[in-house]
Amino acid sequence: MLGALAAVAIAPPALAERGSDGHVNIIYWQAPSTMNPYLSGGTKELEAASLVLEPLARYDQDGNMVPWLAESVPTVDNGGVSADLKTITWKLKEGLVWSDGSAVTSADVIFSWKYCTDPEGGCAQSEKYNDVADVKAVDDRTVTVTFGVAKPFPYGPFVGAQAPIIQAAQFADCLGAKAPECTDANFGPIGTGPFKVTEFRPNDVISFEANSNYRDPAKPAFATVTFKGGGDTAAAGRAVLETGEFDYAWNMQLAPDVLAAMASKGKGQVVSAFGTLVERIMINLTNPDPALGDERATAKHPHPFLSDPAVRQALSMAVDRELLVEIGYGDAGRPTCNVLPAPEIYKSTANDGCMAQDVEGAKKLLDDAGWVPGADGVRQKEGVRLSMLYQTSTNAVRQDFQALIKQWWADIGIETELRNIDASVFFGGDPGSPDTFQKFYADIEMYANNFDGTDPESYMANWECKQAPTPETQWQGNNMPRYCSEDYDALVAQMAQTGKLEERAKLAKAMNDKLMQEYIIVPLVDRGRVSAHSNTLGGVVLNVWDSELWNIADWNRMK
Repeated sequence: MLGALAAVAIAPPALAERGSDGHVNIIYWQAPSTMNPYLSGGTKELEAASLVLEPLARYDQDGNMVPWLAESVPTVDNGGVSADLKTITWKLKEGLVWSDGSAVTSADVIFSWKYCTDPEGGCAQSEKYNDVADVKAVDDRTVTVTFGVAKPFPYGPFVGAQAPIIQAAQFADCLGAKAPECTDANFGPIGTGPFKVTEFRPNDVISFEANSNYRDPAKPAFATVTFKGGGDTAAAGRAVLETGEFDYAWNMQLAPDVLAAMASKGKGQVVSAFGTLVERIMINLTNPDPALGDERATAKHPHPFLSDPAVRQALSMAVDRELLVEIGYGDAGRPTCNVLPAPEIYKSTANDGCMAQDVEGAKKLLDDAGWVPGADGVRQKEGVRLSMLYQTSTNAVRQDFQALIKQWWADIGIETELRNIDASVFFGGDPGSPDTFQKFYADIEMYANNFDGTDPESYMANWECKQAPTPETQWQGNNMPRYCSEDYDALVAQMAQTGKLEERAKLAKAMNDKLMQEYIIVPLVDRGRVSAHSNTLGGVVLNVWDSELWNIADWNRMK
C-alpha cells in the first residue's frame, strides 16, 4: 500500500547557469483559472501563482518561517516588532526587481494590502490582513505595519503563498470591484519569482519562462515550464509514474492500490507528508433555492432544514470515517473529527465521538426532533422534506465518498442528489459562475483545505461573519457555510491579542470545537499531501506548510 511513502528531500547540486536544464513539465489535474491568488481560494491558483508572485516571508518544509523577499523575519528580540506588539517593520532585500526590470519598493507592499482590503472588492485572502490599521513606508525598502490591537502573532500580512506582493504599477487600475475585470494582470502578473508567464490559457495550460531578472543569477535551473491543468487524477499519476511524460504531478488523490500499482512501474516516486489538509463536508446554513434570485445562498434566507442542529448532527453521525479512509487514502489518510488537525498542540480531543458511526443514534435524533419518515421513506416535518443536493469536484475518490455517504444518509431517511463539477470550475472563483464552491448553490459540498504555516490564527478566522461570500464581495470569502456567531468572532479577536502559545492553543481548540459541536463543518479525513515526481527531477522538497512549488527555483534535472 502506501506505508512506505515519505517526503524526499534531494539537495540540488551547484547550478552552472540559469536555464541550463531545459524544460520541466508539471501537471495539476485541477486547472488554474487565474494567476491572481487574491481572487481565488483554490490551491491550484495559489500554487501556480507561487512560481511568479512571492511574499516577504514564507514557511519551509519543517514549518519554520524564513525570510523570502525580506532581509530577515522581524521579531521583538531583533527590534522588528514593537514592544507593545502593535507594529511590525519589514525591510526588503537590497536590489530586488520585478521581472520587467523595475524596482520592488515599499509602495508595492503597501499597495498589496490596499488591494486585498478595498471595501468595494472581494479578496479571497482578506483574513490575512485582519486587524491591520495602516501600512506605511519608512523608506523605499522598509514598511511598517500597524495593527489596531496588540498582535502577538503579526505574521499574517505578506507571509506565505496566500499573501504575496503584487506590483502596484500593474494593478493600479484594478482595485475594488474592478479586480476581476483586469484580465491581462490577473492572467500574467509581473512578479519577483523564478519564472514569468508567457501564455495563460484559463482552465488549461500555462507556459512560463525563466525570469531573467531573478535575484539569484544561477537560478532557476529550468529555462521553461509547462504547467498543464485539467484531466483527472489517474491520468496525471500515469503521466509521471508510468509514461514519464510529465515530471511532477500534484495531489495524487487516488485509491491506495491504484497509486501503488502506478509507482511500481519505476518511472517516478510518490512523496507524502501530513500537514493540515482536511477533507470535509460543508453545510449550507442559507437557502440555495434558485427562486430566490440574487438573494439565494445569502444570510437573508436561512436554510429550510439545515438550520436545524439535529439534522446537521445526524448527517455527521451517519458517516463511517474509518471506511472512507480505507477506500480512499490508506496510509495517506486518517479519520478526523476536527477541521484543525495539526500541529499537535492545536488538536482537540473533545470531538472524538465522531469516530464511531451511529446510524441508529442518528435516526433517534431525527425522530426526537420531529423529522419523521414519509410514505417514500424520506423524512419530513411541516411539509419540508429532507432532500439535499450534495456537490463536490470531479474526482474518483470523491465520487466514491459521495456514493457511500448518500447511502448512509438514505439509511437515516435523508434523500441526496449527487453532483460533481469540474475542479477547474468548482475551485475557480469566477464570480459569474454558478458552480463555484464559494457561491455554494447546493445544500452540501465537499472539498479539502489547509493553511499556510503552523499558526492557525488566520485560518480559524475563515469562519468569522464577515468572511461569508456574498454578491457584494464578488462571492469571495472562506466562510462557505455562511456561519455567523458573535461568540465565535469574539474568540477570533481574542486569539489575535493572545501571546502565550498555550492560551492560543486553547482558543484555537475552542473555535474548532464550536464549529464541530454545532455541526457547521463535518470533517472526514485528515489527508496527507501526496504528489509524485519523476526519478530524473532533483531538488524536490515536499512542503505541506506553504506552496508545494515553494522551492521550484532549486529544481534541477538529475543526470
